[in-house]
Amino acid sequence: FDTEFLCHTMAVRAVSSVDEAVEHINSHSSGHTDAIVTEDMAVAETFLRRIDSAGVYHNCSTRFADGFRYGFGAEVGISTNRIHARGPVGLEGLVIHKYRLYGQGHTAGDFAGQSPKRRFIHKAIPGVSNAEEIPQAKAAKTA
Repeated sequence: FDTEFLCHTMAVRAVSSVDEAVEHINSHSSGHTDAIVTEDMAVAETFLRRIDSAGVYHNCSTRFADGFRYGFGAEVGISTNRIHARGPVGLEGLVIHKYRLYGQGHTAGDFAGQSPKRRFIHKAIPGVSNAEEIPQAKAAKTA
């Protein structure tokens, strides 16, 4: 489970609970991007909160993990480190981010090509300043 195949080969493990999944993924993941496919919002939120990766996705493709798709312009590097700055840095250089994506079976292909089905919109979500204010996260707490 520690091999990155760089092709269409996958290593798959069936688990009996979200706790077992989180333990396995946190032990073997690169820490870059991990996803869960489930209709259970409470399980999804547990996964998104506890997986120690830069990107955690619910019901959408991990191919969304890209600086351009996040609205950063051209991607110039990738880091899975927790503290990545070197040399003198200000506060912004010490801040790390965790990205949550919520989907309904979305794939990156829908946003590609000459006439894409969907377009990226890079803007703040009104009323959301932290992960606990995301509508899907709120819904999972009340489920």
